[in-house]
Amino acid sequence: MSHEHLDKSFETIAIHAGNTADPLTGAVVPPIYQVSTYKQDGVGGLRGGYEYSRSANPTRTALEENLAALEGGVRGLAFASGLAAEDCLLRTLLAPGDHVVIPNDAYGGTFRLFAKVVSRWGVEWSVADTSDPASVRAAVTDRTKAIWVETPSNPLLGITDIAAVAAVAKDAGAKLVVDNTFASPYLQQPLALGADVVVHSLTKYMGGHSDVVGGALVTNSAELGEELAYHQNAMGAVAGPFDSWLVLRGIKTLPVRMDRHSENAGKIAEMLTRHPKVSQVLYPGLPEHPGHEVAAKQMRAFGGMVSFRVTGGEQEAVDLCARTKIFTLGESLGGVESLIEHPGRMTHASVAGSALEVPGDLVRLSVGIENVDDLLADLQQALG
Repeated sequence: MSHEHLDKSFETIAIHAGNTADPLTGAVVPPIYQVSTYKQDGVGGLRGGYEYSRSANPTRTALEENLAALEGGVRGLAFASGLAAEDCLLRTLLAPGDHVVIPNDAYGGTFRLFAKVVSRWGVEWSVADTSDPASVRAAVTDRTKAIWVETPSNPLLGITDIAAVAAVAKDAGAKLVVDNTFASPYLQQPLALGADVVVHSLTKYMGGHSDVVGGALVTNSAELGEELAYHQNAMGAVAGPFDSWLVLRGIKTLPVRMDRHSENAGKIAEMLTRHPKVSQVLYPGLPEHPGHEVAAKQMRAFGGMVSFRVTGGEQEAVDLCARTKIFTLGESLGGVESLIEHPGRMTHASVAGSALEVPGDLVRLSVGIENVDDLLADLQQALG
C-alpha cells in the first residue's frame, strides 16, 4: 500500500488514501472498473498486476489501501459482506481441533457462524465476558488460536479493554481479533492497542448510507495479510467494484458523520435515563456505564449506538418499535437515518437459548444524523 498520506490527520487520510487521480483523465474520484478480466501484454504480462477481478480490481484496491491507512495497518482486504470477511479470517487462522474464545455479547450472525458453521469442521469455542480480562484468561486453553472481541458490543454496548485482552492473547500465543464495526476507525484503532486483526461490516458506518453491503479485514502483519489475501482469492467472496466505490465515497464523510452520530446519541441516552418507562440505558458515554472509563481511554467519542430496556417487558419493547415515526424499524445500523429494532426477535434471534441470549425488554437504536430535537420528540411520543 502507499504510505503517502500516513503522516496526515485522520480526516485527510479518509479523503485521500487510495483515492489517487485517474492517470488517464485526471478524474479526482477513482473510476468504477466494472470489468472481469484484463488485456495482457503477452502471456503473464500483466498491467499493474491485474488479470481477473476476483484476484484484484483497481476500484477495490483503492478501497483496500484506504482501509489499511485508516486502521493503521499494512494490509486491508474488502469482502462482499462482513460475514464473508469473518469466514475468510476464521478459515485462515484455524484448523480442526483449534479453539476460539468468543464474547458473551456479540452480533447474532457472528455467533451463528461459530455455532452452526465453524463448529461443524472441528473448531471449538468458549464464551467469556470480554470486559473482564480474567474471564478471558480463564477461557483460554492450550488449543486457543484466537480471541474474538466486539467493543462496543452488539447489542448490549459492552466495553472491552483492548490493550488488556491483547496481553492475554499474547501470553496465550493467540491472535486478537477486534470487530470495530460499532466504533469505526475514526473513534477507535484496535491495532494500535495490540490487536492483530480488525473486522468491519462496511455496510454500517463505513458506507454510512444504507446502500451497500460489504466487509473488511485489516492487519498490521504483512505475513498474515498475504495469507488472508490468498484465502480471499481462493474463496472468492470479494467486494465488487461498484460496492467498493460506494464505500470509498461513504468513508470520505466518516469523521463528520461520526461526530454527529455521537453527539446525537449522547443527548438521547441522557433523555432516556430520565424517562420513567426506561429501566436501564446502555451507552458507554454515560458515567454510570461500567465500561465508561475504558471507553474514554481508547475511543475518541462514544458512538451512535444506544440500547435501553423498558419497564413494561418484552411486548412493550416490541410495541415501542412500531410507534416511532422518524426512527425506522429495521435491521442493520450506521446509516445517516435513525433505526430502531428489537434485538431478541430480529438481529439476535439466532442466539436465543444460548449464553449470548439478549433480554426480551431490550430495544436498540442506531442514532442517525437528523436534527436531535426531532429524534428526541419521536422517542418521547413513542414511549408515551
